[in-house]
Amino acid sequence: MLLERVRATSKSQRGPAEPRANGGPSRRNSSAFSPAKILEALERPSYTACEPVQRLSAFDEAIRILRLEQYVDNTTSSIDPSARQSLVRQIYYWLRPLFPVAFRKYLQRIALRDWSSIPFPKWPVDFTTERIMDEVWRQLLESNGGEALPFIWFWPEGQSSCCIMTHDVETATGRDFCKTMMEMERRHGITSAFEVVPEERYEVPEMYLQELRDGGCEVCLHGLNHDGHLFSSEAVFLERAQKINAYARSWGAVGFRSPVMYRNLAWLHAFQFSYDMSVPNVAHLDPQRGGCCTVMPYFIGDILELPLTTTQDYSLFHILQQRSLDLWKQQVAMIRERYGLISFIVHPDYVNEKWSSDLYDALLDYIAELRAQHGVWMALPKEVDAWWRARREMRLVQEHGDWRISGPRSEQARVAYASLKEGRVVYRVESSKAVAGVV
Repeated sequence: MLLERVRATSKSQRGPAEPRANGGPSRRNSSAFSPAKILEALERPSYTACEPVQRLSAFDEAIRILRLEQYVDNTTSSIDPSARQSLVRQIYYWLRPLFPVAFRKYLQRIALRDWSSIPFPKWPVDFTTERIMDEVWRQLLESNGGEALPFIWFWPEGQSSCCIMTHDVETATGRDFCKTMMEMERRHGITSAFEVVPEERYEVPEMYLQELRDGGCEVCLHGLNHDGHLFSSEAVFLERAQKINAYARSWGAVGFRSPVMYRNLAWLHAFQFSYDMSVPNVAHLDPQRGGCCTVMPYFIGDILELPLTTTQDYSLFHILQQRSLDLWKQQVAMIRERYGLISFIVHPDYVNEKWSSDLYDALLDYIAELRAQHGVWMALPKEVDAWWRARREMRLVQEHGDWRISGPRSEQARVAYASLKEGRVVYRVESSKAVAGVV
């Protein structure tokens, strides 16, 4: 929203907007915005060679490239860097059902063995986009003489951050464990979203979907058949997208997550979903590397992206071989410092043993504590989507010298102020409602 104001200010000084092919995100040459150059720019003490609008426009472009993962070769044009890797992946998926689970885990650890040496994005949570936004704020505040600037706070009712719990259901075993997971969550007053595979993996009775809905949970789509080929070519993707859209209409689903977090954001416009959850913040432990480098939701065209900001349970248990909440708690603490979206994937397929079930119960207890004691908004993904869309339509207006908010759901919104304290950008959120027309 801040950068939308920058765009409006600078529109007359910029060339015509680049067209978007088929409604998808534009593909501009991003060679000038390598991670190294972005980080180098953030460390520069001054930008005297550029006009303020030009500087802010450059930051806007850098954020766009990060969010669309265009700093990674081929991320938005193909999920495979070479035909050889594509062939290896196809062979693996053909043979995968024949491999014992322990052997599959062994192969995955070998494939990801270099993860800890990847310098960018920064593990375990990357805040490059937030750091760029800090610089945007700093320059705006300095140009405003240091006076605090108002904006619409990120979350409803002034809550400090947001948390969503999601479950990718990959097997019949996982499907049958969903009821137990819902019962565990109910004891903690938590509801979640279940991403369901509609074809081939397992039967999906209407009774199963209705049981999820009756439990207050959300049903989302998880690809078409989880065979690893959704993004193998644009023709395959577009054909499958039609079928996926039909299931979404039939199920009343508004959210999507791609199996294995494979993605091609340039094709996302073919979906009829309101939001997507397929982009990790840091993708070191995923087959498709990259990451959006932000802990905030953002729009890709008209689809809202809810990035995955914590490590998946599978990666935690079987790649990192950890059986504690330590990493999750570290990531949550880091995200909360940035007032961001805390998003989890916990597969019902991998938490159905006693040790993992107990660990999940401990995670739920921890999340309930965050909600009760630290003002974390525990929401369904569709609720976050609805809020972020409403927030996009809100406007700040000045009445009798005070800032107020107009627009949909403005009664839930709060005015916040950004200011500088010892060179750092800090925020203050008003505790009371500030709705335009209401004194």
